[in-house]
Amino acid sequence: MLYVATADTSADPELAMRVREHQERRPATWGTVLASGKLSEALDGDEGWGAILVDSLTLWMSATVFAGDSGEQILGSFDEFLDVAEGSPTPLVLVSDEVGFGVVPESAAGRRFRDLLGLVNQRAASVAAEVHLCVAGLGIRIK
Repeated sequence: MLYVATADTSADPELAMRVREHQERRPATWGTVLASGKLSEALDGDEGWGAILVDSLTLWMSATVFAGDSGEQILGSFDEFLDVAEGSPTPLVLVSDEVGFGVVPESAAGRRFRDLLGLVNQRAASVAAEVHLCVAGLGIRIK
């Protein structure tokens, strides 16, 4: 398994600790690639892995939003990633949060983030062979 990590821990010591703990729980046979910037670049050299796990689209998008990328840039970059992923023979699992189930965010930045992540999730789901939703620890296949 190739684990594509998307969290930017540079400004958050508590998140860095969580990432370290998560790394320690993963099997030693798993490879890890840190995705910074273009998510599609994380798939370079993906040959030989039984599967690729991208964890998570939410953290990737958060990093791109805070880096100042526009909505067009984010969606374009994600579309590029999907093009690369569709050409890969390696099974790919994408993890993302569903942020549209809660209350409407009070701030414009929060609403922008929710809307953009919703579009990213829709684009991923449209090309996925399967889509699963996990609620209260239960997985539900929705596609």
